[in-house]
Amino acid sequence: MHDPLSLLLAGVELSSRQTDNSADTAPGPPSFLTTVLGSLPADDKPGTKPLPNLVPPDATRPWITLTFAQSLDAKIAGKGGKQLILSGDESMKMTHWMRTMHDGILIGVGTAVNDNPQLNVRHLPFPSQNTHLQHYHHPRPLILDPHLRTSPACKLIVNASKGAGIAPWIISARPPSADGFWASEGDVEKVQQWEARQDALCAAGATVVLVERETLHPDLPSTNTDLPLAAVLKTLRAQGIKSIMVEGGARVIQSFLSTAASEQLVDALIITVAPTFVGGDGISYVERLEDVPGIRHISTETLGKDVVVGLKVGS
Repeated sequence: MHDPLSLLLAGVELSSRQTDNSADTAPGPPSFLTTVLGSLPADDKPGTKPLPNLVPPDATRPWITLTFAQSLDAKIAGKGGKQLILSGDESMKMTHWMRTMHDGILIGVGTAVNDNPQLNVRHLPFPSQNTHLQHYHHPRPLILDPHLRTSPACKLIVNASKGAGIAPWIISARPPSADGFWASEGDVEKVQQWEARQDALCAAGATVVLVERETLHPDLPSTNTDLPLAAVLKTLRAQGIKSIMVEGGARVIQSFLSTAASEQLVDALIITVAPTFVGGDGISYVERLEDVPGIRHISTETLGKDVVVGLKVGS
């Protein structure tokens, strides 16, 4: 597999054109995004609707754009998952334009807990009328959270309760039944604690979306604590989510990329590379990552201090 840095260096002609995304000079997404993902019909104002052309090859799942910012040594977080501000102003604005292009925006619970993100589009030009939330399309926040670790007091839920954001959906799986032959000591308490967390999240304004974990036999408990991505995506598509922007963190990125060899769950890949090294203590997404077949280079552009690479995955 080519590492992310080699994608930048192996015969790719980098554009040195800088993109100014201010309200006065560029009231729309940068040309890099429209080249990689497309644009709204001419009659629609930029950023006000998700892109209708994001259609996956498999109609039972949403379109997936996997995107993240990394250092030159392919690190996306600091020691212990500490948040790193890698993107410059220009690439951050690009990311917020990209959010408006999708129905949903997905993160893992580690990112939700460690970063407490807002997942809004506050860096876009301020509209002449109305607020950002009223003017721009905001994607539905989606959190992969098998054990319901998300706090009812997180920014996503609090902002939505104040009318300043979109309430998140928490994707989870009900714990195994606490009775029967395969029940273990403490299972009753685990189920009760999970149900209490579910009630607290729903009372705060979140929606808990349940998926089934895979098992070897219907009578056996699941041996995998992760949520099966294919089942998650199928469930979300059935709920009306047609396109998703996946922002991380490292484990989620690895999970999506690792499916490429067996089942295609990623349609586009947009990587922002910051001109810095994080070092050995940083968290990467490339460990245990095998080849990702079918990658096609679409565009590479310089945005401020960063280099952004756009790729399509699959045929």
